Amino acid sequence: MSTATPPRPGPDSVSPSPAVPAAPAAADPARPGSLRTRPAVDWRIRFAVLALIWGFSFLLIKVGTHGFAPFQVTFGRLFFGTAVLAVAMAVKRDRLPRGPRTWGHLAVAAFFLNALPFSLFAYSELTIPSTLAGICNATSPLWGMALSLVALSEDRPTRRRVAGLGLGFLGVLTVLGAWQGFSGLDVTGTAMALLASLSYPIGWIYVRRTLAGNSSSHLSLTGAQLFLATLQLALVTPLFTTLPTSLPAGPLLAVIVLGALGTGLAILLQYGVVAEVGPTTGQMVTYFIPVIATAAGVTLLGEQLSWNTPVGALIVLAGAALTQSRARKRPVAAQVPAAPQP
Repeated sequence: MSTATPPRPGPDSVSPSPAVPAAPAAADPARPGSLRTRPAVDWRIRFAVLALIWGFSFLLIKVGTHGFAPFQVTFGRLFFGTAVLAVAMAVKRDRLPRGPRTWGHLAVAAFFLNALPFSLFAYSELTIPSTLAGICNATSPLWGMALSLVALSEDRPTRRRVAGLGLGFLGVLTVLGAWQGFSGLDVTGTAMALLASLSYPIGWIYVRRTLAGNSSSHLSLTGAQLFLATLQLALVTPLFTTLPTSLPAGPLLAVIVLGALGTGLAILLQYGVVAEVGPTTGQMVTYFIPVIATAAGVTLLGEQLSWNTPVGALIVLAGAALTQSRARKRPVAAQVPAAPQP
């Protein structure tokens, strides 16, 4: 899940993307009058929980589609995720953004960052394993770098980043088994998962061009974005699905957990981690997601795993890491983020 949180302007901005908030100035908890106190739970523990939640999201999507149509899974996910953020906003007494222009931009962001990729992943897992969907999700930084070189004038290609792009897509071909003609691979499902990953950087670039510098809080913008995505699915779902005749406990629980934890709570954990340790460390959670998704799919769902899947995944992650690398003195604000949570 990705959010439309624009980086705050300023010469010292270190936010790599609209999806990862800039870390505020850290306050010393030992200093009298400190602005912030040390969190009760160490950031490493919250980081690990975040990686587990996002890694298991692909398994939860698969289980959800066993009882509900993909659009219904996505709608339930957004509904419960929005509910969690609504509670957080009420507790913090945070207000929704103002102005029709802001809401219009958030509606577009909601489509590309939530409604579209969530639905595509749900549909893709009707025909492909959750392990493959999780690995496809890790290609987002590769798509993002390729798009940013065209759409963002501040991004300039370097040999290392171009090499990372080429290495990453070589990893994709390895995962898909290109040398054997993609034998045994569902082309439609895989294409949907890759399109879902492509949708995220399209949304990021749009947000950077339209919402950067918005005065609303990260929580406010994200809550509004999820609310609009929920409305979009509320309009689309009845057109393509019928009401389920039953509510099977397993798939229903999977959808609730996917929304409340995988979308709502995960966003709150992400902001807390990034605010404490910065976006560079915070976005490293990306590289654990396909590993956990693969382990969960194989051990809990009994999905088959051929040698080229983990090898290709490692190549994809290595390429993604290279695309995120920068020269020391170049501004990090132009960097395209790592892959989002699913």
